[in-house]
Amino acid sequence: MHKGAWLDISRLVGATTPVWPGDPPIRVTPHATLETGPCHVSRIELGSHSGTHVDAPAHFVRGGATLAEVPLGRWSGLAWVVVVDDARDILPGSLSPVWPHGAACERVLLKTRASLGHGDAPALTLEAAAWLLEAGVRLVGIDGPSIERDEGGLFPVHHALLGADCLIVEGLDLAGIDAGHYEFLCLPLKLDAPDGAPARAVLRTL
Repeated sequence: MHKGAWLDISRLVGATTPVWPGDPPIRVTPHATLETGPCHVSRIELGSHSGTHVDAPAHFVRGGATLAEVPLGRWSGLAWVVVVDDARDILPGSLSPVWPHGAACERVLLKTRASLGHGDAPALTLEAAAWLLEAGVRLVGIDGPSIERDEGGLFPVHHALLGADCLIVEGLDLAGIDAGHYEFLCLPLKLDAPDGAPARAVLRTL
């Protein structure tokens, strides 16, 4: 692939896009059509964490930075795509062997079995989140619908990352993306919402 190629890693947002249990369903319906008027206009209904989306600290942390308070530049920059093969839980031992040691890793995108459509999406454990923070990571992206698999309603991984001002991007589409170093561009919608927003995310080859 040639230098400077653009790679779309955003998921299509539509009625068939999975949403987190309890979140609003996605509806895209015609509001006006070329058969009824001069133009086609769609009505869009969706939650702020639909499809490829970002989590601002205020999503879980009381007093945390809201979407509007996170500098736009923090969502974009150089990033590493790291491939982890775990079937369920991403542990520190899952990350260490594939980590680009000796390189700056402020932004890391985790490619898992979710990009291949193989069963449940693996998710970070609290221990792996602590490992990433210790490594200096300030943004973590993942191809599953959530960074963690919470079974008790407490969401400790979100609290650990967002509480340390480490941003989260969820629902990436990393199918066909190789491990390596890229320019990562992630632009959340400028929503009047504190917690997060759908985003268009792309990679550019270096």
